[in-house]
Amino acid sequence: MTAEGRPGAESPVGIDELLERVREGLDRVEADAAHEAARAGAALLVDIRYTALRERDGLIPGALVVERNELEWRLDPQGSHRAPEATSHGLRVVIVCNEGYASSLAAASLRQLGLHRATDLVGGFQAWRAAGLPVATQTSGQSSGWASGRTS
Repeated sequence: MTAEGRPGAESPVGIDELLERVREGLDRVEADAAHEAARAGAALLVDIRYTALRERDGLIPGALVVERNELEWRLDPQGSHRAPEATSHGLRVVIVCNEGYASSLAAASLRQLGLHRATDLVGGFQAWRAAGLPVATQTSGQSSGWASGRTS
C-alpha cells in the first residue's frame, strides 16, 4: 500500500522534486549557447511567456512565440495545428520562459511527444537579457498563438 492507500500508486512529489527530476533528463542551455545555436539554425527558440511579460520586457528576435497552453499542439510535428517550424521530432527546441522554471516542465512535456532534443534556457528570458543578448520591443502587430508564427 502507498501513502494514499492505493496499491501501486506513487507517493506524491512536490514541485521542487519534480523540477529536479525533469531537469535530470534535459541538456539545458545557457543564454550564449542558445543564441549561437539559433543564429546557426541549429535550434528553434520558443518563447512561452504570456503577453504581459513580452510587452513589458520585449522579445527575442527570431523566436517563435507560443503561449504555454498551446505549446504541445503547435510543436507536435504530426499535429493538425502545428506551426510550420515544427518540422520533425529531431528538431532541437529551446523553450524560453521568464526565469527558467516553467520552461523545464514544458520541455519535458515536448519530450513525451517524441521531441527528444527539446530542452530549455537556464534562467529564461531574464538570463538572456542579463547576458546582453538581442531583445526587440513587441509591437501591437506581434502576438502569440495559432496564427502568429515567428516574431522579429
